[in-house]
Parts: sequence; structure tokens; C-alpha cells
Amino acid sequence: MSLQLGETAPDFTLDSTQGSLHFNAYARDHWVVLFSHPKDFTPICTTELGAFARRKVEFDRRGTKLLGLAVDPVDDHKRWARDVAEVGGAEVTYPILADPDLEVAKLYGMFHPKADPKVTVRSVFFIDPQRKVRTTLTYPPSVGRSVDEILRTLDALQLTDRLPVATPVEWQPGDDVVVSPKLADADAEKQFGKLRKVKPYLRYTEVPAA
Repeated sequence: MSLQLGETAPDFTLDSTQGSLHFNAYARDHWVVLFSHPKDFTPICTTELGAFARRKVEFDRRGTKLLGLAVDPVDDHKRWARDVAEVGGAEVTYPILADPDLEVAKLYGMFHPKADPKVTVRSVFFIDPQRKVRTTLTYPPSVGRSVDEILRTLDALQLTDRLPVATPVEWQPGDDVVVSPKLADADAEKQFGKLRKVKPYLRYTEVPAA
């Protein structure tokens, strides 16, 4: 059964491209984006991991660690990482877990045997510093993920943790946000200033400077 939002991300220890990795020790007080890919030396996975490698600095700026996972052994991960670096234009400096027995894949619900009985699907788990699962994304092997969308989701989660707001449809960083319905008008105006009221329950505001 897949993990549900708000549940604690299970701890584990697996071999990785950076040695034995204990998840809780690796995560410590950071956000973690844990993502699985179906197979090394395959086209879509190569483009995805290359994009993560190229844009890792953007996750670093958000206090977020990347962690990949696939069923292939560590030696294959290391050999394939050279291809990923060549195609993606950046070295893979985040660890890739080796899960040949599907131990973590099944623990996290990354293995969907009706989609493919041998490999993981393309899962993404957003895990906060308290080890809570905050968002999950699941794609079939044939559909590559968007790093832009993963960063946008991460920005929204971190923003709405910091302020009593929510992000509306098509929100991008810098756009107006929606004030929480739990906040009365007077309290909202005290915190945010002037509101743009569309409905009593739909009030927009600019994001104040951090």
C-alpha cells in the first residue's frame, strides 16, 4: 500500500553510489525529494537524472536533498552515471540507491506490478524535515517528469508552511497567493496589508518579503 500524505516516511538503510545510506541520517533536518526511476541505461531515465544533476543547486538553495532509487546494482548506477553526466551536462553528485530486492520500492509504494512487474514506476516523494510525506507524484515509465513542476511544488509547500496561505491554480513563485479561510479579514489585513477579495472565501494577497 502506498504511503499517504502526513505519514512518517519509513527509515531504511541501502547501498548507494555514495556507500551505505541510512535515510534518517542522510535527511537530518533537510527536506528530501526521493525519486525512483525504472532502469539504468534507458533513455527517459537518463534525461531525468541528468536534469536533476544539472539543477541540483536549485534544490540546495531550498535546503533540499535529492535521493534517487532504482532496482539496478550500485556498479551499474556508477557506470551509467557517466552517461547521465555526458547527456545532462553535469556530474551526478546526489546518491542513487540500489534496491534490487525492491525492499524500499515496496515499502514506499514505488512498485506497481500491474504497470511493470520488474521495475519501479517514476515516483516522487516530498519529505519534510520532520520526516512527514507531504506530496507524492507517480508517473508511468513512458512519461518523463518535469523538474520545473517538482521545484514549483517544493516552493509551494515551503511557502505555505511559513505563511497562512495556499497557492491557486497555475501558481508560480512570485504570484499572488490565497489567504487561508481560517484567517479573519482583520487579521489577514494586519499580516498582509490590502487584500483582493473575489469572494468572502477567496482573498488574494502578495507574498510579503521573507
